[in-house]
Amino acid sequence: MHPFFRNMRHRATVIITTLLVCAIASLLVSGMIGSIAIPLADMPTALLHLVQGNPDSLAATLLELRLGRASTAFVTGAALSLAGVMMQALLRNPLADPYVLGLSSGASVGALLALLLMYSLWAVDAAAFAGAVIISMLLYLLARRDLRGGTAAEGGASLLLLTGVILSSASMALVTLMLSIAPEGRLRTMVFWMIGDLSGAPVRLMPWVVLAGAMLFALRCARSLNVMALHAEAASTLGVRVGALRKGLFFVSGLLTASAVTSAGSIGFVGLIVPHALRFACGPDHRVLIPAAALAGGAFLVLADTMARTVLAPLQLPVGVITAMIGAPVFLYQLHRLRRK
Repeated sequence: MHPFFRNMRHRATVIITTLLVCAIASLLVSGMIGSIAIPLADMPTALLHLVQGNPDSLAATLLELRLGRASTAFVTGAALSLAGVMMQALLRNPLADPYVLGLSSGASVGALLALLLMYSLWAVDAAAFAGAVIISMLLYLLARRDLRGGTAAEGGASLLLLTGVILSSASMALVTLMLSIAPEGRLRTMVFWMIGDLSGAPVRLMPWVVLAGAMLFALRCARSLNVMALHAEAASTLGVRVGALRKGLFFVSGLLTASAVTSAGSIGFVGLIVPHALRFACGPDHRVLIPAAALAGGAFLVLADTMARTVLAPLQLPVGVITAMIGAPVFLYQLHRLRRK
């Protein structure tokens, strides 16, 4: 093997291994920190009790509760970050994010309607997912010609983005209407859901299944994404099925966004700043960027949620507030560096 390719593979291995260690460390930190801290010396015993299915001690009970919430935060952050990578590849814009096409707004309409009607938790989740799917289908019907096109990628991306913005504006008008007529007793829950909150998010298997399937699809398409990013106009002549790839990116990123929003509400900036920061740090190769984004996005949201439940303990903040407070200055710094380059 040529030394250049050997060095590239070694660099990719180091990056992914480092991020994997950081992800595991974020889960451990989340389990240790809280209104009642668990000392590091007690962590092995508490973990052993959890593995044995015998959480009798206080440390094991706290760890079980915190790791359940942290696992939901991790899969949500990983899904949003991976969706951000796909959305940026689809729109050929490094500043695009998973919510840019209005899927989050559609999910908000469904969830807030269910909360307004005082439905159960599973019905709220189902309504949020249905709202995201409906917006996704409307967007596909209105922009299917642009998704099929391979030669006019820039124009198609602009029209797709504009259609998403219009649908998002219409959805937000419905959200505003529901917030205006909501009783006082339900308004706080509705606002927290819109900002993004993990305090009541249950542990589910389905988001992990969606994330695993999306990861397999993205890794399989990584080489084609590299070709499309470097040679958009000539990608079809180089053997890339541009139309099928763009439709796949649209549907898979939409499914990831719907899954994340259903689990935790609308959490901003994760799918925007994490992939963009990794491009600065790791380069634009999607074979590295895709797994790196999933690991970094999951770890970022786990640490943000840990801050949300500890910074003003026992009061818990919506995690969307923390991601916005971190994400806004980071994004402005990234924009400044991009402009200087």
